[in-house]
Amino acid sequence: MNAREWLLGAVQGERAPAGAGGRAAAAAAAAGLGAAAALHAVWAFSPWPLESRAEFATVVVGVDESRLPSGPATVAVAGLLGTAAWLVVTAARPRSPLGASRLVRSGVWTVSGVLALRGAGGLVVSGLGLGDAPAGFRHWDLSLYSPLCVTLGALTGYVAVRTRRRDRR
Repeated sequence: MNAREWLLGAVQGERAPAGAGGRAAAAAAAAGLGAAAALHAVWAFSPWPLESRAEFATVVVGVDESRLPSGPATVAVAGLLGTAAWLVVTAARPRSPLGASRLVRSGVWTVSGVLALRGAGGLVVSGLGLGDAPAGFRHWDLSLYSPLCVTLGALTGYVAVRTRRRDRR
């Protein structure tokens, strides 16, 4: 077996069908990840929906305007989020040989873990007031950013579990 077959070839064993719940979770996760990707693409060029870059830096990123990530870094995050949406949809497709590949399976588990860690970490850091993030950022981190990450991570994890190999159950 060569490296290409190992990465892109189907995982041995019959894959469980995603089922209606798995497909719904995949659709919801992909929609959320896709929306986040689109929003990050907009943010690479505009502080929308806020009025200024300074306000955007404080409320959305939690830093001073001088420490905002660069446009290319923001576009890279948008690309990663778009890729995550594609991974989730691909993993949930019942007849997709690529969906059963090690690359896609590992990617879905990675997306789930990263989002869950970001969400849980944000809840702890903002909830306990650790660090020096502005109050506006902590408010939105506790009420939107972290819960959204936890939710998307859970949905993605659900898809990964629902579509795992049958011989591992």
